Parts: sequence; C-alpha cells; structure tokens
Amino acid sequence: MAPPRPRHGPRRRLLRTGAAAAALALLSGCAGAGGTSFGGGDALNVLMVNNPQMVELQKLTAKHFTKETGIKVHFTVLPENDVRDKVSQDFSNQAGQYDIATISNFELPFFAKNGWLHELDGYVAEDPGFDQDDILAPLRESLTAEDGKLYAQPFYGESSFLMYRKDVFEEEGLTMPEKPTWQEVAELAERTDGSRAGMKGICLRGLPGWGEVIAPLTTVVNTMGGTWFTEDWEPRLTSPEFKKATKFYVDLVRAHGERGAPQSGYAECLNNMTQGKSAMWYDATAGAGSLEASGSPVKGKIGYVPAPVEQTKSSGWLYTWAWGLQKASIKSDDAWKFISWASSKEYEELVGATSGWSNVPAGKRASTYANPEYRAEAGAFADVTEEAISSADPKNPGTQPRPTAGIQFVGVPEFTDLGTRVAQEISAAIAGRQSVDAALATSQKLAEKVAEEYR
Repeated sequence: MAPPRPRHGPRRRLLRTGAAAAALALLSGCAGAGGTSFGGGDALNVLMVNNPQMVELQKLTAKHFTKETGIKVHFTVLPENDVRDKVSQDFSNQAGQYDIATISNFELPFFAKNGWLHELDGYVAEDPGFDQDDILAPLRESLTAEDGKLYAQPFYGESSFLMYRKDVFEEEGLTMPEKPTWQEVAELAERTDGSRAGMKGICLRGLPGWGEVIAPLTTVVNTMGGTWFTEDWEPRLTSPEFKKATKFYVDLVRAHGERGAPQSGYAECLNNMTQGKSAMWYDATAGAGSLEASGSPVKGKIGYVPAPVEQTKSSGWLYTWAWGLQKASIKSDDAWKFISWASSKEYEELVGATSGWSNVPAGKRASTYANPEYRAEAGAFADVTEEAISSADPKNPGTQPRPTAGIQFVGVPEFTDLGTRVAQEISAAIAGRQSVDAALATSQKLAEKVAEEYR
C-alpha cells in the first residue's frame, strides 16, 4: 500500500502534531546517543507490544535464536499505547536505543519518508530462504514505502472479525448469521447478556487510543456510511452517519458490553472472552490464536464470522505488527538475522511444534494457509481470517471517496494525536461522563484543525 498523499495543497512536514513535538522536545537532550546498547554488551535491543504472540517470541528467543546465532536479545515489552509513544520518540530522535521495534502499516510511510528506517531490500535479496514472495500481497504492499523500497517485515497480519460462543448460542437457541449486520449483532448481544453468570453480550474496546477504541469504531463508521473526512478534507465527525455509528457503538457497549469498558482494550477483551465473561467479541483476527491455543478454557467453543456490515460488502480492517529496523542502529546485520528468523516459515513451525499451530503468528504467509498442520488446528478461523485480510480495501473502505488510504485510521501523521484525543472523548461518552453529541462536537473542532493543513 503506497503511503497516502493529500489531494489538495503541498506536501506538509510530516511531524507537526503537538504530541510529536512534545516527544521530540523530551528527547532533545539525548541527540548524541546513537547506537546506545542499554540491554548490555552486544545484545540487540527490541521494543515490542505485549500481545500474546510477542510474549511467546520472547520465551523462544534465547533457547533457539540465540543458541543458533550467538546473538543475545534484550526485550522491552509494553502495552500498545505505550509502545507507540516510545517507538515514535526513539526513532524520531534516531537515538539508537532500540535496534528493532514493532511498527505498523500506519507509521511506516511516515517513518520511511523521514529516514528513520533501514531499508530491507538488500537483506531480502541476500536471504532467499526468507521467501519474500510468500508474504501475502496486501502486507507486502503496506510495508513498501512511496520510494518503492521495503522497510519492514510482518510478524503477523490481521483484519477484524466477530467471535462468538457457539455453545452459548446453542443453549439460547440462537443462530449467528454467516455474514451478520451490526443490527443483528446488537440483538444477539441483548439476548446473550446474562445468559450465564457474569457473562455480558459483547466485548468492544473502550480504552482511549487511536489504535484502541478508534480502530473498531471507525470500521462501524465506515460501514454505516460515515467518514472522518471527505475527499476534499471536510471533517464529518458531526455528520448524521458518523453520529449514528458512534451512538450505536457507545449504546451497545454501555447496554451489553463488558464491565469497565472505558478501560478495556484488546488485551482486556481477550481476557474477558477467554474467561467466559463475554458471549461475543468484535476485534482483531489475531485474537483467535489465543482463544484456540492449547490450555484455553474456550478452545473449540468459539465461532468466527466476518466483520459486521450495514452499507458495505465488508468492513474488516487491515493491520500488521511488523519489525522495523532503526536507521541509527549499529547492529543492522544482526538485527536482520533476528527479523528474518522472527518472520520466517521456520519460526511458525517452531511455534506450531512447541505451542500449537493455532498460536502461530499467522496472517502473513500464503504457505501458512496451505499447511495441513496449521489447517488441522486452526481450521475454525483460518479461512475467515485469510478472506478478511484479502477483502480489506484500504483505498475504498466506506461508501464515498477518502483523501487518504486507511480503513481503521486516516493515513496522515496527525492522526496519532487527533485519533487519541477523539478517543478520549468517545471513552468519556462510554463512561457516561458526557453525551455522544458533546463528544463529537469537540472532536469535530479537533478534526477541523487537521483539515486546515491539507486543504
């Protein structure tokens, strides 16, 4: 996926938001610290999000990667919002504190444009065993920058879908449609709410953060006919369509969603679903691996269907957590060896052998979905996941043209700040501290400031 361009006006500086400026100011005293190896000795320093697949990687690295290569790895593992902030700080300053970090297809175009990432084409060319052609095309495209160079490798790819308790639905005499609408989901959430002690009808993210509550909410906005901005950069957060979608989401999670919804993100909803506290969960396809993992109390009890829709044929997002190599790293050769190993077919086979194939960080390689061992264990969600990724359309995710590519985000650097601040307003509405109308009125003003930069 080529990085988005404003359709009107000149290219603007990539770093302009208050959040980015604050981050750079905080790091101004460390400008001479390139190549720092705070993990100790010659260890690679890897910064990554605390999703289950990354935690599994951390456990396997010393016994396998370090044993085979002699390269030690020091991990810093943080929640999603925290890791985004720290990656932006360290890479923007090129301090070299972290050699490798998990970045997404959202950040990559801007990081590459600013010269913060080491291009990987040369390493790929010299490492034919990596098999770059096996990486699913949507992910290859999303990790290739405007200059045509590759700047990251996916650890896993994901879209979004609806997960539900098959056994609970059967007990309640309910049937999940093969392709549900959001209205159908709301009705099913009402009917399953309280069906078992402590069980709510659905889990939806309410945690502030552009990568938390805003991600699923924006897919609802898209399929209900809304958009953050028109093709001509007119903010539309107070439009009838955006209001309808936001009210629907807020009302649904308040009426039938998890307890503590304003503090619930991906990790919390995964925990709720695993512990039997939710009858349904709309979120990342990556969550299925944990639900079906060996030892999961809900293994075999979950059904998977496409992301709910209203006015569009599909509504799942496209996202990847990928390994980015900081340009300032003085250990780039060793860093590539780690990236190559962590994104390889061999690593997936290792996870399959040690933790079960359902726990493999999938969604990135065509060979995974052709692997009979993977299909035997992950068959419950493999096809739905692959279809969700392949049907995602970042350039046309809604019902009208957009100024940038992006499904669950707006593809401009300012969105990290805008999305987070809007998320705070939405989360406050979920908490009952203000109305949706008030939240969106404030959000519209925030969006207008961004729009001014691109008109």
